Amino acid sequence: MRPKSFFCVPISVARLLAGAALSLLCLSRVAVPAFAGGFVHPGALDSREELDFVRAKIREGQQPWKGEFERLRSSPLAVRAPHGLATINSAGPDAAVSRDDAIAAYTQALLWTYSGDAAYAERATAILDAWAQLERFVAGTEQDRLQAGWIGSVFAPAAEIMRGYPGWPPARVGAFQSMFRRAFYPQLNTASFWNGNVDLTEIDAMMSIAVFNDDRSEFREGLQRLSARLPAYIYLSSDGPRPRPIRGDSGDFRKFWYNPVKWVDGLTQETCRDNGHHAQYGLGSALHAAEVAWHQGIDVYSENRVRLTAAMELMARQFLTGSMLGVAPNDSPTPDRYDTWEVGYAHYHDRVGLELPETRRLIVEQIRPRSERATWNLDYETLTHGDLSREAPPSPGGPAGAPSAEKH
Repeated sequence: MRPKSFFCVPISVARLLAGAALSLLCLSRVAVPAFAGGFVHPGALDSREELDFVRAKIREGQQPWKGEFERLRSSPLAVRAPHGLATINSAGPDAAVSRDDAIAAYTQALLWTYSGDAAYAERATAILDAWAQLERFVAGTEQDRLQAGWIGSVFAPAAEIMRGYPGWPPARVGAFQSMFRRAFYPQLNTASFWNGNVDLTEIDAMMSIAVFNDDRSEFREGLQRLSARLPAYIYLSSDGPRPRPIRGDSGDFRKFWYNPVKWVDGLTQETCRDNGHHAQYGLGSALHAAEVAWHQGIDVYSENRVRLTAAMELMARQFLTGSMLGVAPNDSPTPDRYDTWEVGYAHYHDRVGLELPETRRLIVEQIRPRSERATWNLDYETLTHGDLSREAPPSPGGPAGAPSAEKH
């Protein structure tokens, strides 16, 4: 569903990067806050309209939301206490500690906004406050950049929701913003050329952190990185006989793409690496970044419609058929399934009206029946973005702030 007339119309990335100021182009007669005056909050992965929509569905006892909410409420992450660290060695056990705390903060932030129970808000902000002490990542490897992307893209949406909690005052919000600048920016602002999923995970984190930090420069840098990486990660035959080049392929693009047997629309740079395992991370992170941009009035989705939907449908069909469909040397898809799919399907199907039959079938048959709902930065998509077509909320653009009193 596209923005209604009383909201700002998303600017295309091409127009933005061509030199337009980072602002919203409002075509309505009704004045709304311009982007130059501040970001829409909450407006990272979850918008106020989406949070309110899901809350209402849970209270009505409707599925899949009610069941997913109860799953969250019974998770150990719903009561996890903080384990904040001053440094993160991403090559050791610190990686799992930071991952679980980040996902716990997001879990509890969602539980608070859906239930109104301040106990969840207190636990969520306690985790965020504990991590406000983080100084730096210390492994000194590419793994630091990946870890910063993984946990930054979860900590930031949690913090973005919790900035609406009256019990988390501006000084504590500011401390968490400072931590992001101190510890995360040095990692995220150096693009990884290890594999595309790492850069896309970094971009996912950059976009959400930029919203939470009200940092237009960081937001624009994330958009530029995304614009460069997407055509170098997802191939279309219209690109020509070879994919778009990017640093890291060392001139040997076939090796960098793990030697595909054939080049087809929707092939990712990591499809043949492990037959869909890492490609789910790359695609999911790209869709998250596009969703964050959408919430701030920037339409990444439209310019990349063919590329992103081709990747979704190809990978879904491979998983459904149990065959890589002749594109990879090994014909067996990975058995791993992640929460990669609902955000992209919610946009392209629920908002725009495109039919994505393979993606829908995969969601129904293989994604929702899984027991695991949280994996690094791909968490709880069925709860937050599933089935928006039933009563799809409009794109955000209204005033930011905490939920209204009658809802909490």
